[in-house]
Amino acid sequence: MMKRNAVETIMGAVVLVVAALFLFFAYTTTAIRAVSGYELTARFDRVGGLKNGADVKISGIKVGTVVNQSLDPKTFEAVVRLSVESDIKLPVDTVAAVSSSGLLGTDFLSLTPGNEDEIIKPGGTIGHTQPPMDLQSLIGQFIFSQGGGAKKPSPANPPSTPQKP
Repeated sequence: MMKRNAVETIMGAVVLVVAALFLFFAYTTTAIRAVSGYELTARFDRVGGLKNGADVKISGIKVGTVVNQSLDPKTFEAVVRLSVESDIKLPVDTVAAVSSSGLLGTDFLSLTPGNEDEIIKPGGTIGHTQPPMDLQSLIGQFIFSQGGGAKKPSPANPPSTPQKP
């Protein structure tokens, strides 16, 4: 009986060590840490499923983090504050768009730098934004544009009228 308890205790300790190693590996290989740098603001008509802590990417590379989201009570726009790495200097004609990583993936903020020489200063605002695609609306438009409704008669086939006996 005592031998069995010792084996169970050792196996439990091994499981805990493996779990701790897994968590350490997952933490060090993912980019869940917030990016420290300078803050910018962007205003959107809607932000979809964008969440605080979401990635900010340029060309698919993480360069920042969404810090905060709020609603402007006067314009009813979504105000997104983001932190961008301090060595990334964005031109004033940069475009911010809410994108999704795959059909069911998480939303992130995609930045497309422009060509202007002037850069956005820390604490500044990204002036050009694009809201996320509304997938449900697009699917609905596609379904209804494919002739889901009643067919219109063509001139070659006029509608038939019922004959009275």
